[in-house]
Amino acid sequence: MTKIIVVLGLLFFQWSFAQENTDVILKKAYQEANTHNKNVLVVFHASWCKWCKTMENNMNLPEVKPIFDKNFVIAYIDVQEIGDKKSLENPGGQEMITQYKGENAGLPFWLILDPKGNLITDSFDSNGDNLGSPATPEEVEAFLTKLEKSTKLSVEEQQIIQKAFEKK
Repeated sequence: MTKIIVVLGLLFFQWSFAQENTDVILKKAYQEANTHNKNVLVVFHASWCKWCKTMENNMNLPEVKPIFDKNFVIAYIDVQEIGDKKSLENPGGQEMITQYKGENAGLPFWLILDPKGNLITDSFDSNGDNLGSPATPEEVEAFLTKLEKSTKLSVEEQQIIQKAFEKK
């Protein structure tokens, strides 16, 4: 009896820390986006990815976060983890990034989707390269152009994002 309780306890412990399925994450994001008249910014990232951390940090700066929060529901999907970090991946994430041709693009890779899940734009620039976490003036300009496809940013909001993202 004790063994059964221990096994059940371990299974529950493992289950409680399992990563959420990508479909569940997106369903919640679409519902929120629909309710608040926003689009969904899906960011594929990994724990080892320096540029992913840079993108997330830039988006969470006190002057930038309100702009993104006003315009987007942000959904992070963990993919392409290595070794013992594989358990951090969201089930279905790799399939989704592959669906949008981002599996070999590098991370972060991002999509902007409407509340019904239709693609508005992705992180590929006009040359087919992944903008990832934009840092150069040209990358940030392309990023702002893509944001404009999905929302109306004021000139002031664009300048705030530009200042935050351009690599110093």
